[in-house]
Amino acid sequence: MIDDFAKDYLHSDPQEIRGVVLQKLDGLSEYDVRRPLTSTGTTPLGLIKHLSTTESRYFGEVFERPSPEPVPRWDDLEQRGTDLWATEHETREQITSRYRRTREHSDATIAALSLDPPGHVPWWPRPDVMLFNVLVHVLTETSRHAGHADILREQLDSDANRYGEGTARQGRDATFWENRCAEVERAARAADPTRT
Repeated sequence: MIDDFAKDYLHSDPQEIRGVVLQKLDGLSEYDVRRPLTSTGTTPLGLIKHLSTTESRYFGEVFERPSPEPVPRWDDLEQRGTDLWATEHETREQITSRYRRTREHSDATIAALSLDPPGHVPWWPRPDVMLFNVLVHVLTETSRHAGHADILREQLDSDANRYGEGTARQGRDATFWENRCAEVERAARAADPTRT
């Protein structure tokens, strides 16, 4: 009983978060979904491409259920990090469609397996895992990148309500957020007397 509950719970959260990550692209130009928005080159479209690779590996290779999507070898150092940005030859539709297909394959793997079948993650220090471990890991990874996508979108779009319906943003206009930022800045300066 608890296994079914845990499996459903650990599967339903990523399903919802995946959709939120895709929504972060809504209304953005090709340039804005691709341009580097951090000092390490993080992009909204790159996060989706990376999540596709992540799910392909964890719900495919780890349980010997290879994804129909091509995935660079995990141990190919030349390819490391190339899933974090989109080339000019990759379309938004190709990347988002691949993510949707990858999710379908992941969902099929999750549905087919119980929480305790053995899997092997060769890049982990303790490589022998069960589906439970992988579900928790992918939920964490997807949530982390959804947070990154929130920040990236906020940098691109000053209207926070436009892309999120979270309770912290509902009913708040640009003036509210300007005042909030001023309040946060004042507190930061007051906390550091060496700052002029």
